[in-house]
Amino acid sequence: MTGSINFKFVYTAIVLVLLITSSCKLSGQNLRDKEGFVKLFDGKTLKGWDGDPTYWRIENGNLVGEITPETLLKTNNFIIWKGGEPADFELKVDCRITASGNSGINYRSVRLPDVPYALKGYQADIDGKNRYTGQNYEERGRTTLAYRGQKTVVNGQDTPGPLQASIKSNAWTKTDVTSSLGTAEELQGKIKSEDWNEIHLVVKGNRLQHYVNGVLMSDVTDNDTENRKMSGLLGVQVHVGPPMKVEYRNMRLKKL
Repeated sequence: MTGSINFKFVYTAIVLVLLITSSCKLSGQNLRDKEGFVKLFDGKTLKGWDGDPTYWRIENGNLVGEITPETLLKTNNFIIWKGGEPADFELKVDCRITASGNSGINYRSVRLPDVPYALKGYQADIDGKNRYTGQNYEERGRTTLAYRGQKTVVNGQDTPGPLQASIKSNAWTKTDVTSSLGTAEELQGKIKSEDWNEIHLVVKGNRLQHYVNGVLMSDVTDNDTENRKMSGLLGVQVHVGPPMKVEYRNMRLKKL
């Protein structure tokens, strides 16, 4: 009869919707490990990331950044995660870098419109000689916020003005060291050279903690409301300098 309801069709449609919804929920659960972390790259492609393939690729399941004698950089170069702008989160990733290498994990960052693949923001520093690995450095911003072994409180400028006025020797001068996490040399001994190290970032509110191999390396409380960021982009870096190679694997993110 014209205008009558086909109950069989409606029933079938409802069942299909329920099955699809259930499948989507299960898929989302399967992406998360038992601690609630989600993988950020598939180990096969650069899907979900935006980077210059001259410097970035997938190799043996790892995210690789490499500078060769033919591809030396004039500005630091990032590959940027396109999955959002995390605010409070934990990030875990294994990293291996050559002795001449310089890299880092940027977070709560912004993209520069006039420089290709460049980020400005907090960085968990990583370098091959382990001079800086674990410290908190703000790329293109306030520079060093905590050296390795420092627990700091970061304050704002006394009067408005250019950031450079409050930077000395590549460090933000409006920073108070409140306690020690160990000497830089002691903590350096916890980091393996030219081997895999686990980087673990715990970022919640205005507190930023950098761990390497389970050891807290720097701990920043950022009270500078004018210059701090509470959310932003995530990316990893290859740095201006000599040829180098950095590898990342098992990169997982958990939003808090």
